[in-house]
Amino acid sequence: MKLTALFFLIMFMIGTDTFLISPMIPTLQDLYSVPTGMSGWMMGSYTLGAAVFALIAGPLSDGLDRKKVMLLGLLGFAVSTALCGIAADFWMMCLFRLLAGISAAFAAPQVWASIQTLLPAEKKGKAMGLAYAGLAVSQAFGVPIGSWLAAARWSLPFFAIGALSLLLAGAAFFILPSMKPQSNAVSSRQAFWRRYAPLLGSGRARGAFLAYFLIHLGSNAAFAFLGKWSAERFHLPVDQIGTIMIFLGVGNLAGSLVSGYVNNLWTPSRIVAAAVPLLMIGYAALPHLPSFMAASVMYFAIFFILGILFPMIMGVLNSLNPSLRGTISSTATATMNAATTVGASLAGLLYAGSGGYAAVGLFSACCFAASLLIFGTSRVLAKEPVPQV
Repeated sequence: MKLTALFFLIMFMIGTDTFLISPMIPTLQDLYSVPTGMSGWMMGSYTLGAAVFALIAGPLSDGLDRKKVMLLGLLGFAVSTALCGIAADFWMMCLFRLLAGISAAFAAPQVWASIQTLLPAEKKGKAMGLAYAGLAVSQAFGVPIGSWLAAARWSLPFFAIGALSLLLAGAAFFILPSMKPQSNAVSSRQAFWRRYAPLLGSGRARGAFLAYFLIHLGSNAAFAFLGKWSAERFHLPVDQIGTIMIFLGVGNLAGSLVSGYVNNLWTPSRIVAAAVPLLMIGYAALPHLPSFMAASVMYFAIFFILGILFPMIMGVLNSLNPSLRGTISSTATATMNAATTVGASLAGLLYAGSGGYAAVGLFSACCFAASLLIFGTSRVLAKEPVPQV
Protein backbone atom coordinates (compact mmCIF):
# COMPACT_ATOMS: atom_id res chain seq x y z
CA MET A 1 0.00 0.00 0.00
CA LYS A 2 2.84 2.41 0.82
CA LEU A 3 4.54 1.70 -2.48
CA THR A 4 1.35 2.20 -4.50
CA ALA A 5 0.58 5.47 -2.70
CA LEU A 6 4.13 6.69 -3.30
CA PHE A 7 3.99 5.90 -7.01
CA PHE A 8 0.59 7.58 -7.34
CA LEU A 9 1.86 10.76 -5.67
CA ILE A 10 5.03 10.88 -7.78
CA MET A 11 3.04 10.66 -11.01
CA PHE A 12 0.53 13.18 -9.65
CA MET A 13 3.30 15.69 -8.96
CA ILE A 14 5.03 15.16 -12.30
CA GLY A 15 1.71 15.38 -14.14
CA THR A 16 0.76 18.61 -12.36
CA ASP A 17 4.09 20.20 -13.25
CA THR A 18 3.83 19.05 -16.87
CA PHE A 19 0.43 20.62 -17.51
CA LEU A 20 0.66 23.61 -15.15
CA ILE A 21 2.04 26.05 -17.72
CA SER A 22 -0.99 25.93 -20.04
CA PRO A 23 -3.41 27.96 -17.88
CA MET A 24 -0.55 30.23 -16.79
CA ILE A 25 0.60 31.21 -20.30
CA PRO A 26 -1.40 34.49 -20.37
CA THR A 27 0.03 35.51 -16.97
CA LEU A 28 3.63 34.56 -17.80
CA GLN A 29 3.39 36.07 -21.27
CA ASP A 30 2.48 39.42 -19.74
CA LEU A 31 5.10 39.04 -17.01
CA TYR A 32 7.95 38.41 -19.45
CA SER A 33 6.57 40.48 -22.35
CA VAL A 34 7.01 37.70 -24.92
CA PRO A 35 5.00 37.33 -28.14
CA THR A 36 2.40 34.59 -28.47
CA GLY A 37 4.46 32.73 -31.06
CA MET A 38 7.27 32.19 -28.53
CA SER A 39 5.24 31.69 -25.36
CA GLY A 40 4.62 28.00 -26.08
CA TRP A 41 8.29 27.29 -25.39
CA MET A 42 7.64 27.70 -21.66
CA MET A 43 5.79 24.41 -22.00
CA GLY A 44 7.87 23.02 -24.86
CA SER A 45 11.22 23.40 -23.11
CA TYR A 46 10.05 21.05 -20.33
CA THR A 47 8.85 18.38 -22.74
CA LEU A 48 11.95 18.80 -24.91
CA GLY A 49 14.17 17.87 -21.98
CA ALA A 50 11.88 14.99 -21.04
CA ALA A 51 11.76 13.70 -24.63
CA VAL A 52 15.50 13.69 -25.28
CA PHE A 53 16.58 12.28 -21.94
CA ALA A 54 13.85 9.63 -21.72
CA LEU A 55 15.65 7.81 -24.53
CA ILE A 56 18.78 7.75 -22.38
CA ALA A 57 17.26 7.34 -18.92
CA GLY A 58 15.23 4.21 -19.64
CA PRO A 59 17.93 1.84 -20.94
CA LEU A 60 20.60 3.46 -18.73
CA SER A 61 18.61 2.80 -15.55
CA ASP A 62 18.44 -0.90 -16.44
CA GLY A 63 22.11 -1.13 -15.43
CA LEU A 64 21.86 0.98 -12.23
CA ASP A 65 20.11 0.87 -8.87
CA ARG A 66 16.61 2.14 -9.73
CA LYS A 67 16.14 3.60 -6.26
CA LYS A 68 19.16 5.88 -6.68
CA VAL A 69 18.04 6.92 -10.16
CA MET A 70 14.56 7.80 -8.86
CA LEU A 71 15.94 9.74 -5.90
CA LEU A 72 18.30 11.78 -8.07
CA GLY A 73 15.48 12.44 -10.53
CA LEU A 74 13.08 13.58 -7.80
CA LEU A 75 15.69 15.84 -6.18
CA GLY A 76 16.54 17.46 -9.50
CA PHE A 77 12.84 17.81 -10.29
CA ALA A 78 12.12 19.48 -6.93
CA VAL A 79 14.97 21.98 -7.17
CA SER A 80 14.51 22.93 -10.84
CA THR A 81 10.74 23.36 -10.45
CA ALA A 82 11.21 25.58 -7.39
CA LEU A 83 13.73 27.67 -9.34
CA CYS A 84 11.00 28.40 -11.91
CA GLY A 85 9.38 30.49 -9.19
CA ILE A 86 12.31 32.91 -9.19
CA ALA A 87 12.91 33.00 -12.96
CA ALA A 88 13.72 36.62 -13.79
CA ASP A 89 13.03 36.43 -17.52
CA PHE A 90 11.62 34.24 -20.28
CA TRP A 91 14.87 32.45 -21.14
CA MET A 92 15.61 31.67 -17.49
CA MET A 93 12.14 30.19 -17.15
CA CYS A 94 12.75 28.04 -20.24
CA LEU A 95 16.09 26.86 -18.80
CA PHE A 96 14.58 25.82 -15.47
CA ARG A 97 11.67 24.14 -17.26
CA LEU A 98 14.18 22.24 -19.41
CA LEU A 99 16.01 21.03 -16.29
CA ALA A 100 12.71 19.99 -14.69
CA GLY A 101 11.84 17.96 -17.79
CA ILE A 102 15.24 16.26 -17.78
CA SER A 103 14.81 15.34 -14.12
CA ALA A 104 11.29 14.00 -14.74
CA ALA A 105 12.67 11.83 -17.55
CA PHE A 106 14.82 10.02 -14.98
CA ALA A 107 12.18 9.81 -12.23
CA ALA A 108 8.97 8.84 -14.05
CA PRO A 109 10.16 5.68 -15.90
CA GLN A 110 11.37 4.26 -12.59
CA VAL A 111 7.80 4.22 -11.34
CA TRP A 112 6.68 1.79 -14.05
CA ALA A 113 9.84 -0.29 -13.75
CA SER A 114 9.64 -0.40 -9.94
CA ILE A 115 6.07 -1.70 -10.06
CA GLN A 116 7.22 -4.59 -12.26
CA THR A 117 10.22 -5.23 -9.99
CA LEU A 118 8.76 -4.92 -6.49
CA LEU A 119 5.13 -6.04 -6.62
CA PRO A 120 3.73 -9.56 -7.03
CA ALA A 121 1.99 -10.42 -10.30
CA GLU A 122 -1.53 -10.18 -8.85
CA LYS A 123 -0.93 -6.57 -7.73
CA LYS A 124 0.94 -5.18 -10.72
CA GLY A 125 -2.12 -4.40 -12.84
CA LYS A 126 -3.87 -2.46 -10.10
CA ALA A 127 -0.69 -0.56 -9.22
CA MET A 128 -0.11 0.38 -12.88
CA GLY A 129 -3.69 1.64 -13.10
CA LEU A 130 -3.35 3.73 -9.94
CA ALA A 131 -0.04 5.21 -11.11
CA TYR A 132 -1.63 6.19 -14.43
CA ALA A 133 -4.57 7.61 -12.46
CA GLY A 134 -2.07 9.93 -10.78
CA LEU A 135 -1.57 11.65 -14.14
CA ALA A 136 -5.32 11.93 -14.73
CA VAL A 137 -5.98 13.25 -11.22
CA SER A 138 -3.20 15.81 -11.69
CA GLN A 139 -5.17 17.27 -14.59
CA ALA A 140 -8.44 17.17 -12.66
CA PHE A 141 -7.22 18.70 -9.41
CA GLY A 142 -3.47 19.42 -9.41
CA VAL A 143 -3.52 21.90 -12.29
CA PRO A 144 -6.63 23.77 -11.05
CA ILE A 145 -5.13 24.08 -7.56
CA GLY A 146 -1.94 25.39 -9.14
CA SER A 147 -3.97 27.91 -11.13
CA TRP A 148 -5.74 29.10 -7.99
CA LEU A 149 -2.38 29.54 -6.28
CA ALA A 150 -1.10 31.43 -9.32
CA ALA A 151 -4.03 33.83 -9.00
CA ALA A 152 -2.54 34.95 -5.67
CA ARG A 153 1.06 34.98 -6.93
CA TRP A 154 2.41 33.39 -10.10
CA SER A 155 5.40 31.78 -8.36
CA LEU A 156 3.44 29.94 -5.64
CA PRO A 157 2.59 26.78 -7.65
CA PHE A 158 6.26 26.26 -8.55
CA PHE A 159 7.34 26.61 -4.92
CA ALA A 160 4.55 24.25 -3.77
CA ILE A 161 5.42 21.54 -6.32
CA GLY A 162 9.11 21.85 -5.49
CA ALA A 163 8.54 21.52 -1.74
CA LEU A 164 6.13 18.59 -2.05
CA SER A 165 8.45 16.80 -4.48
CA LEU A 166 11.28 17.17 -2.01
CA LEU A 167 9.09 15.50 0.62
CA LEU A 168 8.34 12.69 -1.82
CA ALA A 169 12.06 12.19 -2.37
CA GLY A 170 12.47 11.80 1.39
CA ALA A 171 9.60 9.31 1.52
CA ALA A 172 11.09 7.34 -1.38
CA PHE A 173 14.44 7.17 0.45
CA PHE A 174 12.82 5.41 3.42
CA ILE A 175 10.12 3.36 1.66
CA LEU A 176 11.83 2.02 -1.46
CA PRO A 177 14.24 -0.90 -1.20
CA SER A 178 17.39 -1.02 -3.26
CA MET A 179 16.74 -2.23 -6.81
CA LYS A 180 20.14 -3.16 -8.19
CA PRO A 181 20.38 -4.56 -11.73
CA GLN A 182 20.27 -8.27 -12.28
CA SER A 183 23.59 -10.01 -12.75
CA ASN A 184 22.78 -10.73 -16.40
CA ALA A 185 21.78 -7.15 -17.19
CA VAL A 186 23.50 -5.84 -20.29
CA SER A 187 25.66 -2.82 -19.59
CA SER A 188 27.86 -2.25 -22.60
CA ARG A 189 27.38 0.82 -24.79
CA GLN A 190 26.87 -1.35 -27.82
CA ALA A 191 24.09 -3.34 -26.14
CA PHE A 192 22.60 -0.10 -24.76
CA TRP A 193 21.94 1.32 -28.24
CA ARG A 194 21.17 -2.06 -29.80
CA ARG A 195 18.02 -2.23 -27.68
CA TYR A 196 16.49 0.26 -30.09
CA ALA A 197 17.47 -1.67 -33.21
CA PRO A 198 14.40 -3.97 -33.30
CA LEU A 199 12.08 -0.96 -33.10
CA LEU A 200 13.96 1.04 -35.72
CA GLY A 201 14.08 -1.93 -38.06
CA SER A 202 10.39 -2.81 -37.86
CA GLY A 203 7.92 -1.09 -40.17
CA ARG A 204 5.06 -1.93 -37.79
CA ALA A 205 6.91 -0.43 -34.84
CA ARG A 206 7.75 2.72 -36.78
CA GLY A 207 4.12 3.01 -37.85
CA ALA A 208 2.88 2.50 -34.29
CA PHE A 209 5.12 5.18 -32.85
CA LEU A 210 4.34 7.60 -35.70
CA ALA A 211 0.60 7.18 -35.09
CA TYR A 212 1.21 7.65 -31.35
CA PHE A 213 3.24 10.80 -32.08
CA LEU A 214 0.49 12.27 -34.26
CA ILE A 215 -2.21 11.65 -31.66
CA HIS A 216 -0.18 13.40 -28.97
CA LEU A 217 0.79 16.14 -31.42
CA GLY A 218 -2.85 16.93 -32.12
CA SER A 219 -4.08 16.75 -28.54
CA ASN A 220 -1.19 18.70 -27.01
CA ALA A 221 -1.18 21.44 -29.65
CA ALA A 222 -4.78 22.24 -28.71
CA PHE A 223 -4.07 21.86 -24.99
CA ALA A 224 -1.03 24.17 -24.97
CA PHE A 225 -3.05 27.26 -25.88
CA LEU A 226 -6.29 26.35 -24.15
CA GLY A 227 -5.51 28.87 -21.41
CA LYS A 228 -4.65 31.63 -23.88
CA TRP A 229 -7.81 30.99 -25.90
CA SER A 230 -10.03 30.84 -22.78
CA ALA A 231 -8.65 34.16 -21.56
CA GLU A 232 -9.24 35.89 -24.89
CA ARG A 233 -12.51 34.23 -25.94
CA PHE A 234 -14.31 34.14 -22.60
CA HIS A 235 -12.34 36.84 -20.69
CA LEU A 236 -11.41 34.48 -17.85
CA PRO A 237 -8.74 35.10 -15.18
CA VAL A 238 -6.13 32.45 -14.46
CA ASP A 239 -8.03 30.88 -11.53
CA GLN A 240 -11.16 30.34 -13.66
CA ILE A 241 -9.07 29.01 -16.54
CA GLY A 242 -7.85 26.36 -14.13
CA THR A 243 -11.46 25.30 -13.57
CA ILE A 244 -11.76 24.00 -17.12
CA MET A 245 -8.88 21.66 -16.32
CA ILE A 246 -11.20 19.89 -13.89
CA PHE A 247 -13.40 18.87 -16.83
CA LEU A 248 -10.34 17.65 -18.73
CA GLY A 249 -8.97 15.66 -15.84
CA VAL A 250 -12.27 14.13 -14.76
CA GLY A 251 -12.97 13.14 -18.36
CA ASN A 252 -9.52 11.57 -18.69
CA LEU A 253 -9.89 9.76 -15.37
CA ALA A 254 -13.36 8.47 -16.27
CA GLY A 255 -12.13 7.27 -19.65
CA SER A 256 -9.14 5.48 -18.12
CA LEU A 257 -11.39 3.76 -15.57
CA VAL A 258 -13.64 2.28 -18.27
CA SER A 259 -10.85 1.60 -20.75
CA GLY A 260 -10.36 -1.96 -19.51
CA TYR A 261 -14.06 -2.71 -19.97
CA VAL A 262 -14.08 -1.21 -23.48
CA ASN A 263 -10.95 -3.16 -24.42
CA ASN A 264 -12.65 -6.38 -23.35
CA LEU A 265 -15.65 -5.60 -25.58
CA TRP A 266 -13.91 -4.25 -28.69
CA THR A 267 -10.72 -4.98 -30.57
CA PRO A 268 -8.10 -2.22 -30.87
CA SER A 269 -8.99 -1.67 -34.52
CA ARG A 270 -12.65 -1.07 -33.65
CA ILE A 271 -11.73 1.30 -30.84
CA VAL A 272 -9.52 3.33 -33.17
CA ALA A 273 -12.18 3.35 -35.90
CA ALA A 274 -14.78 4.70 -33.46
CA ALA A 275 -12.67 7.03 -31.34
CA VAL A 276 -10.42 8.87 -33.79
CA PRO A 277 -13.17 10.27 -36.07
CA LEU A 278 -15.02 11.57 -32.99
CA LEU A 279 -11.85 13.31 -31.84
CA MET A 280 -11.38 14.85 -35.29
CA ILE A 281 -14.88 16.34 -35.12
CA GLY A 282 -14.42 17.49 -31.53
CA TYR A 283 -11.17 19.37 -32.10
CA ALA A 284 -12.42 20.99 -35.32
CA ALA A 285 -15.62 22.19 -33.60
CA LEU A 286 -14.07 23.25 -30.28
CA PRO A 287 -12.83 26.76 -31.26
CA HIS A 288 -16.29 27.71 -32.53
CA LEU A 289 -18.26 26.89 -29.38
CA PRO A 290 -20.18 29.87 -27.99
CA SER A 291 -19.65 29.54 -24.24
CA PHE A 292 -17.19 28.49 -21.57
CA MET A 293 -19.55 25.74 -20.40
CA ALA A 294 -19.94 24.34 -23.90
CA ALA A 295 -16.14 24.28 -24.30
CA SER A 296 -15.80 22.55 -20.92
CA VAL A 297 -18.30 19.85 -21.87
CA MET A 298 -16.57 19.33 -25.22
CA TYR A 299 -13.19 18.97 -23.52
CA PHE A 300 -14.68 16.50 -21.06
CA ALA A 301 -15.90 14.39 -23.99
CA ILE A 302 -12.56 14.68 -25.83
CA PHE A 303 -10.49 13.63 -22.83
CA PHE A 304 -12.93 10.86 -21.95
CA ILE A 305 -12.26 9.36 -25.39
CA LEU A 306 -8.51 9.94 -25.03
CA GLY A 307 -8.64 8.23 -21.63
CA ILE A 308 -9.93 5.11 -23.40
CA LEU A 309 -7.62 5.42 -26.39
CA PHE A 310 -4.23 5.99 -24.73
CA PRO A 311 -4.12 2.86 -22.52
CA MET A 312 -5.14 0.77 -25.54
CA ILE A 313 -2.35 2.23 -27.68
CA MET A 314 0.17 1.70 -24.88
CA GLY A 315 -0.93 -1.92 -24.75
CA VAL A 316 -0.36 -2.21 -28.51
CA LEU A 317 3.11 -0.66 -28.17
CA ASN A 318 4.12 -2.96 -25.32
CA SER A 319 2.90 -5.99 -27.26
CA LEU A 320 5.37 -5.25 -30.06
CA ASN A 321 8.00 -7.16 -28.11
CA PRO A 322 7.54 -8.23 -24.45
CA SER A 323 11.32 -8.49 -23.99
CA LEU A 324 11.76 -4.80 -24.87
CA ARG A 325 9.10 -3.27 -22.63
CA GLY A 326 11.53 -1.00 -20.79
CA THR A 327 12.91 0.39 -24.02
CA ILE A 328 9.42 0.65 -25.52
CA SER A 329 8.17 2.56 -22.47
CA SER A 330 11.10 4.97 -22.70
CA THR A 331 10.52 5.44 -26.43
CA ALA A 332 6.81 6.05 -25.84
CA THR A 333 7.61 8.65 -23.18
CA ALA A 334 10.08 10.36 -25.50
CA THR A 335 7.57 10.26 -28.36
CA MET A 336 4.86 11.82 -26.20
CA ASN A 337 7.10 14.61 -24.96
CA ALA A 338 8.53 15.25 -28.43
CA ALA A 339 4.97 15.62 -29.73
CA THR A 340 4.17 18.04 -26.90
CA THR A 341 7.26 20.12 -27.69
CA VAL A 342 6.49 20.32 -31.41
CA GLY A 343 2.79 20.83 -30.75
CA ALA A 344 3.30 23.74 -28.35
CA SER A 345 5.69 25.43 -30.77
CA LEU A 346 3.48 24.98 -33.85
CA ALA A 347 0.35 25.95 -31.93
CA GLY A 348 2.02 29.22 -30.92
CA LEU A 349 2.81 30.04 -34.54
CA LEU A 350 -0.69 29.07 -35.70
CA TYR A 351 -2.39 30.98 -32.91
CA ALA A 352 -0.31 34.09 -33.56
CA GLY A 353 -1.30 33.97 -37.23
CA SER A 354 -4.64 35.03 -38.62
CA GLY A 355 -6.31 31.69 -37.84
CA GLY A 356 -6.12 31.91 -34.04
CA TYR A 357 -7.41 28.91 -32.07
CA ALA A 358 -9.53 27.81 -35.06
CA ALA A 359 -6.30 27.09 -36.95
CA VAL A 360 -5.00 25.12 -33.96
CA GLY A 361 -8.21 23.06 -33.79
CA LEU A 362 -8.04 22.31 -37.51
CA PHE A 363 -4.38 21.30 -37.17
CA SER A 364 -5.31 18.91 -34.34
CA ALA A 365 -8.08 17.36 -36.43
CA CYS A 366 -5.62 16.83 -39.32
CA CYS A 367 -3.14 15.11 -36.96
CA PHE A 368 -5.83 12.65 -35.88
CA ALA A 369 -6.84 12.08 -39.52
CA ALA A 370 -3.22 11.24 -40.37
CA SER A 371 -2.98 8.84 -37.42
CA LEU A 372 -6.17 7.12 -38.58
CA LEU A 373 -4.66 6.73 -42.05
CA ILE A 374 -1.55 5.09 -40.57
CA PHE A 375 -3.64 2.75 -38.44
CA GLY A 376 -5.71 1.80 -41.48
CA THR A 377 -2.95 1.26 -44.03
CA SER A 378 -0.33 -0.48 -41.88
CA ARG A 379 -0.23 -3.54 -39.68
CA VAL A 380 0.12 -1.47 -36.51
CA LEU A 381 -2.74 -3.29 -34.78
CA ALA A 382 -1.56 -6.76 -35.81
CA LYS A 383 -0.42 -9.06 -33.02
CA GLU A 384 2.84 -10.40 -34.40
CA PRO A 385 5.76 -9.48 -32.12
CA VAL A 386 8.73 -7.48 -33.32
CA PRO A 387 11.78 -9.80 -33.27
CA GLN A 388 14.66 -8.92 -30.97
CA VAL A 389 18.19 -8.54 -32.31
